[in-house]
Amino acid sequence: MRDEQKRIQHYLDEQGRVTRFPISKKNRKDQVLILAYLIEKFEMGKIYTEREVNDILKQWHTFEDWAILRRELFERGMMNRKLDCSEYWRTNNTKLY
Repeated sequence: MRDEQKRIQHYLDEQGRVTRFPISKKNRKDQVLILAYLIEKFEMGKIYTEREVNDILKQWHTFEDWAILRRELFERGMMNRKLDCSEYWRTNNTKLY
C-alpha cells in the first residue's frame, strides 16, 4: 500500500467516509489527500447545484461540516462554481464565472 493510501485510511471509517478534516497547516498534505478523495465522488463535466454538492459531501463524511469541504474543494481548484453559487462542477482550475 502506498504512503498516500495509508495516510488517507487514517481519516476514513469502515464505509469509506471521512471522519475528520485536519485544520492545522502542518496537515496540508492530508487536507489535499482528503479533498482529492472527495472530488472523485463527482463526475467530470456534470453541473451540480449547491444542494447536490452538499448532499454528495454529506454521504462521504461524518463530521457534519460539508460547507468547509465544499469551500476547500473550490479554493483548492478542484471544483469551480458560478459567482452566485448556483452551479458547481469538477475542474482542474478555479475561475469565477
